[in-house]
Amino acid sequence: MNAKHQVLLAEEQYATELAFLAAYDQGPKPPGWLLTPRAVVTFVCGETGLRLDKDAKTEHPELPARMDITAKFIGDQALVERCVVTLAGSRALMLVGEPGTAKSMLSELLAAAICGSSELTVQGSAGTTEDQLRYGWNYAMLLAHGPSTEALVPSPVLQAMTTGKVARIEEITRCQPEIQDALVPILSERRMAIPELGEHSEAAREGFCVIATANLRDKGVSEMSAALKRRFNFEHIDSIADRNVEVNLVKTKTQQAIDKAQAQGTVDTVVVETLVTIFRDLRQGLTTEGWAVEKPGSIMSTAEAVAISSSIALSSVYFPLNESAVSLIPGHLLGAVRKDDDKDATRLQAYWDSVVRRRANVRARGRGRVRRRDEEPAIKGADAKAWQLLWDRREDVMAQ
Repeated sequence: MNAKHQVLLAEEQYATELAFLAAYDQGPKPPGWLLTPRAVVTFVCGETGLRLDKDAKTEHPELPARMDITAKFIGDQALVERCVVTLAGSRALMLVGEPGTAKSMLSELLAAAICGSSELTVQGSAGTTEDQLRYGWNYAMLLAHGPSTEALVPSPVLQAMTTGKVARIEEITRCQPEIQDALVPILSERRMAIPELGEHSEAAREGFCVIATANLRDKGVSEMSAALKRRFNFEHIDSIADRNVEVNLVKTKTQQAIDKAQAQGTVDTVVVETLVTIFRDLRQGLTTEGWAVEKPGSIMSTAEAVAISSSIALSSVYFPLNESAVSLIPGHLLGAVRKDDDKDATRLQAYWDSVVRRRANVRARGRGRVRRRDEEPAIKGADAKAWQLLWDRREDVMAQ
């Protein structure tokens, strides 16, 4: 039986790239790091045409002589460099931004490149306890033999401290404030006291650092204390600014979803470009033509666009259509927009009645009317057909 994992850890998926970069860049490394800071940035942001020198190739014959490092995080390289410098100085890093901006992915990539493991992770929630950040006990051993190091159950943070690795804390602001503050002495003193074992404490080894993430727009979040904030360097991750970059990313991720499902299909470029345009219009509240759009309360993230594009691509494979797959966008989009606020359905309808109608060159008085000089010029080619089809399927976004 083939027991493939659905999702591979970054250190497993990119093991060859990590080994190549370790051999390629032999420069100075911070204590406890597997790669140099420059190699970490290269691993995250990508670079082409890297070649091993003769000595490195002789020492590592199993590695290819040349390799292109894939770009995994699509964003500002200067931001990644600041993140790496923060961690190299043993300072805790906080990645903040709206949902779907690849904060968790960047956290995982950094951990994999720095220490070779991204598994030491705590998922923050309202139910997160202090034990998950500090330590717990094996109560059978505790009752039988009393407090001992053998009965101690270390948290991922304590494991990272004692092994000199990176601890990741996801959605830290979803934890209660008193739970969050358990990190303050750890980040300040780099030591965790265990009073149950007497005058005993665990000191952090070289290489230990913490990466936390937090969403700016989320329900059920708790404000961090000033003391805890001071112990982090904050980096804000924005949505992708360049439309072409976002389109290419959605195409790539959609093709990966098709390949993962072992489906015989390809990415429909018109679907992706149309979908990304709609997402950017709604996210920014302004179209490229300068038309104002009411922004929905839901997060119109690139990750959500990838999910919808992938669903449409797979739907086209399993349930072939007699028309363009663009016709599936309204139904999928309505579900995404309404997930947080039912009023967003009305906002989407308004978008259809204004922007989609105007791009499809359909006027309120009918399609046969001659265009006035002050009206927008017609959109031609495949784009015009896509927006016309979206307008024809406007009933799909009117469903309540």
